Amino acid sequence: MDPEAVANFLSEQRENAPEDLQQSFLTIEDYWDRKLWHQLTDVLVEYFNTPDSASQRLPLFRRFILSFSEKINQLKFVSLGLQAATQCSDDQERLSFLTDLTNKVNKPASQDAYVYALVAASDVKLRLLDLAGARKDLDTAESILDSFDSVETEVHASFYRTNAGYYQAKAEFGSYYKNALLYLACIDLKTLTLEDAQSRAYDLSIAALISDSIYNFGELLLHPILDSLNTPEHSWLRDLLFAFNRGDLNAYNVLEDNISKAPLLDEHKTFLWQKISLAALTEAVFRRPPHDRAMTFQTVSQETKVQPHEIEILIMKALSLGLLKGSIDQVAEVARINWVQPKVLDMKQIDNMRLRLKDWDSSVNQLGNWIEGVGKDVWAA
Repeated sequence: MDPEAVANFLSEQRENAPEDLQQSFLTIEDYWDRKLWHQLTDVLVEYFNTPDSASQRLPLFRRFILSFSEKINQLKFVSLGLQAATQCSDDQERLSFLTDLTNKVNKPASQDAYVYALVAASDVKLRLLDLAGARKDLDTAESILDSFDSVETEVHASFYRTNAGYYQAKAEFGSYYKNALLYLACIDLKTLTLEDAQSRAYDLSIAALISDSIYNFGELLLHPILDSLNTPEHSWLRDLLFAFNRGDLNAYNVLEDNISKAPLLDEHKTFLWQKISLAALTEAVFRRPPHDRAMTFQTVSQETKVQPHEIEILIMKALSLGLLKGSIDQVAEVARINWVQPKVLDMKQIDNMRLRLKDWDSSVNQLGNWIEGVGKDVWAA
């Protein structure tokens, strides 16, 4: 590393920089002269976060930052590299740049930085449709993350975001849903633009509805990102989620015409009807008191609007998915349910629970009065 050459480079970059960035370069040169690595790194991070620095990031990283990369915090070094990579001409050049960056920090003492860079490279591979390569990198990153006691939140956020992108590309909606929610848990939602928040809420809602492994999406219903769908264009999708949560067939019928607005929903229309039927079944069971959950097939048919000859299949499906627990009497055509999967309740469902608790309280009082009347002197003794 030739200090004079670096000093000349910084001087050249300062002369070519916009006037409002001249002071930033003077500060960088001053820290370089004194070689205060920590302070220099912070100044570089601040400079790279300045929008007007975009055109200077890549040459500054290649000709200056790389010269002392081993002397600074490796996670910040990768962060600077990722910002510089945004100025590459295309994804092929960007992948080559990030691959070199990943190899440079692949050391025992900087595995967090290695994961950060590796995940960024896998994100580019996803855009280049190299799904196998992206999966290999993500699996490596995940195994390293699992070995950490703690790691910077930005590293986890990067992993979950890219992992969600992979599963979305593979149309594995259950895994996408899980990783997308984990990503949102790692970031401050205020950092998302309205468009990005709406896009993520929209994709999460679609995944929750068409996944064959998600029948309880209370975590999404309670998540503030769903508020971004409170617009004339997207409010129907939010309403559809809540209709599914409470098994509301009437609301589903009202909203059904909107399904064609979302190609994936339209493609899974038959499955959506099966899913709302299961939701209607679990809601019908939930509304009934625990001592009165023996339901005839005819009752189930009335509650779910499913044809009588399909009721047994519907109940078996609910049992196999773990939505209900119980047994079926095929001869008597009765389903005896002793457990229903808990879920997030809306205000109407909470009111129904309140009424059931009042009924239970009344029944307990009646039982107490009956025992007192029958027992008489026995209880007194």
